[in-house]
Amino acid sequence: MAGAGGAGSGRLVCLGRIAGAWGVKGGVRIRSYTAEPLDIAAYGPLTDETGAGSYRVRAERVAKGMVLAWIDGVADREAAEALKGVRLYVPRERLPETAPDEFYHEDLIGLEARLADGAPLGRVISVQEYGAGDMLEVKLGTGATVLVPFTRAMVPEIDLAAGRVVVDPPPGLLDGPGAPEAGEGS
Repeated sequence: MAGAGGAGSGRLVCLGRIAGAWGVKGGVRIRSYTAEPLDIAAYGPLTDETGAGSYRVRAERVAKGMVLAWIDGVADREAAEALKGVRLYVPRERLPETAPDEFYHEDLIGLEARLADGAPLGRVISVQEYGAGDMLEVKLGTGATVLVPFTRAMVPEIDLAAGRVVVDPPPGLLDGPGAPEAGEGS
């Protein structure tokens, strides 16, 4: 992707999600979103999306795509199961800077989306992961949303400093209910 990595902004970045309990002594299974799954424990205490909870993760190993870990203060299976679904975050400034063609998903959320001809399209509201590749979810000016494949061909320009992405969709991608009319945008 074209563009440059952004600096910290006080925002939280999701590093993983607790998928459930592991064993009977309070272990948890974590779906890690870090490049190296075990690195989820390398960023110090993690928090939930509210910033209220604090989770010190001690990663043990990876099994079946999940990090098997311990969280300080979680001593039994029931306590571990109670954490199922909790997303684990770290403040953006604790993460390393990105390479020129790399982005943290949270850096993209909130960016204005414009078409290749400069016409406003909407705003990026999320980045979805479906296994075959990431998708930008863009809320159109009409209130409808559209999923745009997050590829260099579909998103040829990302300018974090200007707060925008350029979307160059193939014919038909933006057609249908809620599609923007000519000249209509965010």
